[in-house]
Amino acid sequence: MPCSATERATLLGVALKSIQSGLQTGTALKTDTDNYPHVLKETRATFVTLKHDDRLRGCIGSLEPCTRLVNSVAENAYAAAFRDPRFPVLTHPELHDLTIAISVLGPLQAVHCDSETDLLMELQARKHGWVIQEKGSRGTFLPSVWEALPDSQQFLEHLKMKAGLAADYWSDSIEIWQYSTESFSANAEEADKYAVPGVISG
Repeated sequence: MPCSATERATLLGVALKSIQSGLQTGTALKTDTDNYPHVLKETRATFVTLKHDDRLRGCIGSLEPCTRLVNSVAENAYAAAFRDPRFPVLTHPELHDLTIAISVLGPLQAVHCDSETDLLMELQARKHGWVIQEKGSRGTFLPSVWEALPDSQQFLEHLKMKAGLAADYWSDSIEIWQYSTESFSANAEEADKYAVPGVISG
């Protein structure tokens, strides 16, 4: 079930408050889920992506739903800011010009392809999020990655490398899934307006 505009705003406020909690206390925001609307209490998978000055600053999430939506956003926002191994921990001055993007994932759908050519055709026709898994290694790209890698061949090569595979690797045992996302974003100043008493409860 899609989130309403108010529910999206609430989640963006939660994400910001969790990042602020990390800066102040070193821990993610602890949410009292009983105070949130039913949709935000559903078990959903999410990714939270942070950008600073339009550059990636952190991205953490899960592909399978394992906790309530509001908790997932709080935990992944904190992790994107402080636990993404590709970046140093976020600092308070970086809140200025920080953009928070939330992706709420739909269920993974298995895709069966007999060849890389078949997969490339599927990729081009359906610019969803994609997952590749082989030999215990897994890589995923959110649909937003298509903005940076619009060519399906290039998209697939980078996805395979993210999964720890060679760019030209192919095997009949590769497992492939696609998924859709509901995505929305706000800069920290906007998100701060959503993080008001009565809307966000910790």
